[in-house]
Amino acid sequence: QVQLVESGGGLVQPGGSLRLSCAASGSYFRINAMGWYRQAPGMQRELVARITSGGRTYYADSVKGRFTISRDNAKNTVYLQMSSLKAEDTAEYVCKTEITSGTINYDVWAQGTQVTVSS
Repeated sequence: QVQLVESGGGLVQPGGSLRLSCAASGSYFRINAMGWYRQAPGMQRELVARITSGGRTYYADSVKGRFTISRDNAKNTVYLQMSSLKAEDTAEYVCKTEITSGTINYDVWAQGTQVTVSS
């Protein structure tokens, strides 16, 4: 059983910054890729950023140059540093981890944290 605990969401003014964290705990063999998704009201969930166990990163075009994903493997934690935030970044941000446990691969989703960018 793997649990994910997110933190760092909130209200920020346009141009501001926030850092999201997502920590994994529980029993598993290996954490593979970790990523952040977001979903705004009335919109589909979209992948924002993803980082592999080896540190390879992917960013959605809409956040390139503004967001940075990183991970601390010793703490089983992934971070999303968000800068130059815009109103269109307002969404629920959800962390996902890809887990290997024994011979089984599966995904674990966190509960989500709200990010609101508004003046």
